[in-house]
Amino acid sequence: MAIATFGAGCFWGVEETFRSTPGVTATQVGYAGGTMTNPTYKDVCSDRTGHAEVVQVEYDPAVIAYGALLDVFWENHDPTQVNRQGPDVGTQYRSVIFYHTPEQKQRAEESRGRLAESGKLKRPIATQIEPARTFWPAEEYHQQYLAKRGLSHCHL
Repeated sequence: MAIATFGAGCFWGVEETFRSTPGVTATQVGYAGGTMTNPTYKDVCSDRTGHAEVVQVEYDPAVIAYGALLDVFWENHDPTQVNRQGPDVGTQYRSVIFYHTPEQKQRAEESRGRLAESGKLKRPIATQIEPARTFWPAEEYHQQYLAKRGLSHCHL
């Protein structure tokens, strides 16, 4: 198994999207990229910790390639938004890829470049690509939040 970590707005919908992707064996929502040790949802929502809401994706590379996960990431949020997705505003909602290996970094940068050159987007891509640091799991009530409520998405 391998790990990938993505931030693409509110982690509830992002988790559900990846959870239902063939080849993904597990997901967990949490916080990454900030300065506070063991942050809570309240801490992260203060917009003072530097964390992004993220989904850590465990996947089987024999079933789904990292590049295919990147495609899911790009297709399911607006990577041109700076520190927001839809009605959610703040640095915790930024578009970010946290890479775990040099190969993931290379593939993320290549895929961002291809998307930027494709002409599909009217604005520049704001997605950050950063090394994965400590992943802090979110509180249990956030895990599989939409699935627990019988919902497939949370976008308006």
